[in-house]
Amino acid sequence: MSVDKRFIDTNILLYLLSEDQDKAERAEEVLSLGGVVSVQVLNEFASTSLRKLKMTCPEVREIIDVIRELCTVVPVTLDTHSLGLDIVERYRFSFYDALIIASALENGCSLLFTEDLQHGQHIDKKLGIHNPFFSRS
Repeated sequence: MSVDKRFIDTNILLYLLSEDQDKAERAEEVLSLGGVVSVQVLNEFASTSLRKLKMTCPEVREIIDVIRELCTVVPVTLDTHSLGLDIVERYRFSFYDALIIASALENGCSLLFTEDLQHGQHIDKKLGIHNPFFSRS
């Protein structure tokens, strides 16, 4: 039985810090299973945590250390940048969302955990979009 390789977007990780207990717990479940994140995800997480959540650098580093222990961290390369532009042209996503998708595709992920894109959508018949907070109710 194969296990889908999962890419985790920044917005899911930020829910680790949420006051919404259900979403914080669900984000923790997603992270505990591991996955792939890009340096872009770590940068966005740090920026939002410092700027919007007013966390200190040591606090942010502590959380990022946990993320790095549980996930494979991949770089954003010139190839990622080029693929991101291709995805913007084809799918009309924002450039930064396209970079996330490009990173997931380049690293052989079959699932992208995000709240920013349409749940159930498929990119290039290779990458499924999954919102872990999605409910049909």
